[in-house]
Amino acid sequence: MKLLVLWTLMSFMMMNTHHSSYATEGTATLNTTADKHIEDVYYAICTDGNSMPSFNVFEKAYRGYLNLQAVGKLSQNKQILTICDLSLSANINRMWIIDLAQNKVLLHTLVAHGQGSGEEYAVKFSNKMNSHQTSLGFYVTGDTYTGEHGRSLYLHGMDRGFNNMAYERAIVVHGADYVSKDFICNNERLGRSWGCPAVPAKLSNKVIDHIKDGTCLFIYYPQEKYLKSSVWINKPISTIPVNIAGKFEIRQKPQRAIVYEYSPKMLAIMKEVSKIKLPLL
Repeated sequence: MKLLVLWTLMSFMMMNTHHSSYATEGTATLNTTADKHIEDVYYAICTDGNSMPSFNVFEKAYRGYLNLQAVGKLSQNKQILTICDLSLSANINRMWIIDLAQNKVLLHTLVAHGQGSGEEYAVKFSNKMNSHQTSLGFYVTGDTYTGEHGRSLYLHGMDRGFNNMAYERAIVVHGADYVSKDFICNNERLGRSWGCPAVPAKLSNKVIDHIKDGTCLFIYYPQEKYLKSSVWINKPISTIPVNIAGKFEIRQKPQRAIVYEYSPKMLAIMKEVSKIKLPLL
């Protein structure tokens, strides 16, 4: 009878007290279908050897893209996501133009921040007129026009209080000679704009043609106020496109063996139970 009690106790404790750990390291357990989808899309693009922003930055950008797409803010004809990671040095390529339909990075290039935002590193951001600072957040690209900097692209800010004054401030995508490796060599840093995400002059037409007419552009910096406030980042994803990651050849991650761990008390009980011989009664 004592052994029967031990056996019952052990069964109950196994169901309620053991926990599992992974024999090989891997990513954290994904909580939702949306999380899994975002990870699949990211690794599908990385699989082809594309240089990509960090997963942390891409995850926020892609959440915003999906939420903007769900409410009809983006073009139905293009699946383009442009990411500018302003946490990085201006002296390295920190703009990515990603074609989600083709599983491909179209361009990875330099991009300038505003004079008022900082020197080599951007540290301050503003939505105010004449601040000459970059504005954080999500933009939807508009029409092209020819202005002071040649062919340029209008931007419409989608984050109220952070970049919704972009059109009035004339924050646009344009080419500039000060966005180049030569300028960096001569000045020890990239040139700066009046708040616009300026790109290399020799690539400006290519950049504009890729992202014009209703695509998503995200300017990122780990500013706590913005990250907590952005509707597009924090809104639950309502629709997951089945035609993106599903058609990619995604690299299979290795299966992780599960190892069960028990307390010394449980191990002692299991040792006693091993002595049980049938019949018990």
